[in-house]
Amino acid sequence: MDRKLLDILVCPASRQPLALLDKAGIEALNRGIAAGAVVRADDSPQSDPVSEALVTRDRRIVYRVDDGIPVLLAEEGIATAQLPGFPKA
Repeated sequence: MDRKLLDILVCPASRQPLALLDKAGIEALNRGIAAGAVVRADDSPQSDPVSEALVTRDRRIVYRVDDGIPVLLAEEGIATAQLPGFPKA
């Protein structure tokens, strides 16, 4: 993802800066998705695995990136509290 774009992106709900989610975070997210335990903020299930995502500074919300395009809709956010083993730092 373009660094200049990443520098200006913020969470639509909290307005916190976003960063690329690291490999450990992607793995924890995809484990939860595979187990069928991940829902978005609008209570719809996240059934497709994620290869790239953005995370808020406090690591509480994740937004997927589809084909290089960040999906920055508050209702599409994924709360990390529902992900056992999600790295907090």
